Amino acid sequence: MVSKESRSVAREKKHKRLRNRFSGTAERPRLAVFRSNDHMYAQIIDDVAQRTLVSASTTQKEVKAELEKTNNVEAASYLGTVIAKRALEAGITEVVFDRGGFIYQGKIKALADAAREAGLQF
Repeated sequence: MVSKESRSVAREKKHKRLRNRFSGTAERPRLAVFRSNDHMYAQIIDDVAQRTLVSASTTQKEVKAELEKTNNVEAASYLGTVIAKRALEAGITEVVFDRGGFIYQGKIKALADAAREAGLQF
C-alpha cells in the first residue's frame, strides 16, 4: 500500500531544500511568504543578523480594513503592494524571493507581481 505524506509536510520539505540555496543578507534580504487557509503573511528578513526588517499580513487592522476577504488573490496582491511600500520606506529595494515551498501560482504569484510593480526588485 502506498502511503502519501501530507501536503504540509511536503511543503516544509520543499521549503528546507529551497532555503539551502539562498539566504537573506543586509544588502539583499529575503522576502518570505507564508499562506494559511485564512490569511497571508510576508516578511523581509536579514538572515545574517537574524532579524525581521519589515513585515505585513492580512491580520493587521490597516490591511484588513482595505480588504473584503483575506484569503483570495486580490488580498495577496494588496499585501504585495503594502510590503513593497514598507520596504521602500525602510530603504530596501532588492530582495530574494522565498516562496516558502508553495507553488508559484495564484496567490503567491499575485503577491510577487504586485511587489515588483510597487518597486521591489527580485
